[in-house]
Amino acid sequence: MAKDLAKKIGYIYVDTGAMYRSVTLFAMRHNLLNEDGSVKVEELEKEMPNIHISFKFNQEAGRPDTYLNDELVEKEIRSLEVSSHVSPIAAIPFVREALVAQQQKMGEAKGIVMDGRDIGTTVFPNAELKIFVTASAEVRAQRRFDELKAKGMPADFQDILKNVEERDYIDTHREVSPLKKAEDALELDNSHMTIEEQNKWLMEKVTMSVEG
Repeated sequence: MAKDLAKKIGYIYVDTGAMYRSVTLFAMRHNLLNEDGSVKVEELEKEMPNIHISFKFNQEAGRPDTYLNDELVEKEIRSLEVSSHVSPIAAIPFVREALVAQQQKMGEAKGIVMDGRDIGTTVFPNAELKIFVTASAEVRAQRRFDELKAKGMPADFQDILKNVEERDYIDTHREVSPLKKAEDALELDNSHMTIEEQNKWLMEKVTMSVEG
């Protein structure tokens, strides 16, 4: 939804979730997770200066791809294994501080659509338009299942649903930048909407925001 909007109005799209997923992938590759899934926090903090995340526009797909230290990792960061570890890493204060600073820098020139769980509350509390998009856990799990299958990646619906529910709990209960709706955000429950219907709804809100 956010990607489609950015493309339509000619703005830059930034997926902040991809940034936290990239840090998670780095941690997994560099043995920065314990066997129980907990993070080796001190070791990760030392490695943060070596983690560089960037986005490059994919002409063929018409959307940006995520790069970790100049390596294309768009497919790897969407795996269920990364999904299962991203929330604990995203809850670490120094990780959030580093990535939020990068995100705010990206948005200084405006003309940006940013997608993430704390954008309207922490990253850009003064954003011109805030949309809080929600859907039932079952619907989101089905969408992720369909997305992974379409990419030829292994997927189990029950495992994905469990991961969605666990991430929601962790992200809404973390001390730093918890997932919550900003007071001035417009809420959209798109559980039973088509892509065309939600894009139409969003475009109407953008038009009203610009005209207002």
